[in-house]
Amino acid sequence: MAGVKALVALSFSGAIGLTFLMLGCALEDYGVYWPLFVLIFHVISPIPHFIAKRTTYDSDATSSACRELAYFFTTGIVVSAFGFPVILARVSVIKWGACGLVLAGNAVIFLTIQGFFLVFGRGDDFSWEQW
Repeated sequence: MAGVKALVALSFSGAIGLTFLMLGCALEDYGVYWPLFVLIFHVISPIPHFIAKRTTYDSDATSSACRELAYFFTTGIVVSAFGFPVILARVSVIKWGACGLVLAGNAVIFLTIQGFFLVFGRGDDFSWEQW
């Protein structure tokens, strides 16, 4: 039952993050939908972890080159997701208030993704690999 509560909490926090993102785009003062391109970063951020998880055979090792490369790529994706709205605001494509809402949404969504892997990535009976 604890897994179901965690799943509900993660879905609620994901909805809050997406609400911040949509508010940054759809409020009447802002009205520009360019920040929605950060959704691409949200979708591709777990892909390096999935690839590293499938190709790494020794799960007992403290470190492997494949896992470290996946961390590097994931970090680059996350930093790009935070940098994209700042660049858009700097060149006056979006307003700084919209940038703040998108950055808040990014923080909530990436913490939700991290929480998903912490809760469901342990390899026990209630794992995301069973889905």
